[in-house]
Amino acid sequence: MSPLDSIPVSIGKPTTPPDGEGSLQVHLDAEIQIDKAKVFAVYGKGGIGKSTTSSNLSAAFSKLGKRVIQIGCDPKHDSTFTLTKSLVPTVIDALESVNFHPEELSIDDFVYEGYNGVMCVEAGGPPAGTGCGGYVVGQTVKLLKQHHLLDDADVVIFDVLGDVVCGGFASPLQHAERAVVVTANDFDSIFAMNRIASAILAKSKNYGVRLAGVIANRSKDTDEIDRFNEVVGLRRLAHFPDLDVIRRSRLKKSTLFEMPPSPELELVQQSYLDLAAALWAGTEPLPVEPMKDRDLFDFLGFD
Repeated sequence: MSPLDSIPVSIGKPTTPPDGEGSLQVHLDAEIQIDKAKVFAVYGKGGIGKSTTSSNLSAAFSKLGKRVIQIGCDPKHDSTFTLTKSLVPTVIDALESVNFHPEELSIDDFVYEGYNGVMCVEAGGPPAGTGCGGYVVGQTVKLLKQHHLLDDADVVIFDVLGDVVCGGFASPLQHAERAVVVTANDFDSIFAMNRIASAILAKSKNYGVRLAGVIANRSKDTDEIDRFNEVVGLRRLAHFPDLDVIRRSRLKKSTLFEMPPSPELELVQQSYLDLAAALWAGTEPLPVEPMKDRDLFDFLGFD
């Protein structure tokens, strides 16, 4: 049995007050806090393109001269494969290889340099049905801090598993300054966005994280996204339509900044650079008021 099999859901002392009605979350140990870098957490419905968005955003930050760390928080561990051209071993893989004695690990055991110097880490996850994703994220940040990688980083991007907003996979919100939600112009994506906004609002009661806004992805139109945003207090930061060049970049295991030049590609590259510049300059926190599930069902009554 590995140490992951017996990890409790809550690690540390409960917060007072709790993070949202019916919730009991935990405060971070000061030992695993990120002090210097600007930290962004990317959330959204499963399969909506978070990893593509995160990796191209990391590449864009690097193009602006920033030192970037991208942390994939999904047992699937494919967040960084367009940056590294491979599925790199996870932090959990590395810890298991040394029988969970982290002092025996070197940086090369869990950090991989990707496109344009982006440092790539795949946290991985506990075995299915056991352990807690929060432990995995915490151990990843702790290792990065112990090896002083966070000392020089300008930007840290957490790419987080699907629309799971339990305490474990919501734990990147405890590190982040701003959260970004990736969504499409459809019911399921907007429904997930509303739930994620609720999780971020709950975390903001005890942590510094605030919503930066929404990235519309894989959608020709944004009318339903914009209608929802207007009601709940969100805003659209960028719009990436369902472009073939983006699909081909994934197939070629490449970021958009490595693809053969074309007018279409130049436009989407510039959109990512503009998004990175806007996030780096700072965004005003949004006073979001998510809808109740039943109200959202009525609101999103598509014809």
